[in-house]
Amino acid sequence: MMEFLYFPEDKSAYIPAILTLLIFITVAVLVMRMIIKKAKRDQEKFESQYPEGKRESEQPR
Repeated sequence: MMEFLYFPEDKSAYIPAILTLLIFITVAVLVMRMIIKKAKRDQEKFESQYPEGKRESEQPR
């Protein structure tokens, strides 16, 4: 019967998993940065098209 957790004696078996993890983390960070940049551009575009909307939100209550 195979154990529930398997830790290989040869540690080189971890290399593909580490590389895959690093690739996914890198892609996730790049996509997040792209989304943030796009959101900032969209916000600037919206504020330039509708300047009255920005003034209303800046008024103190």
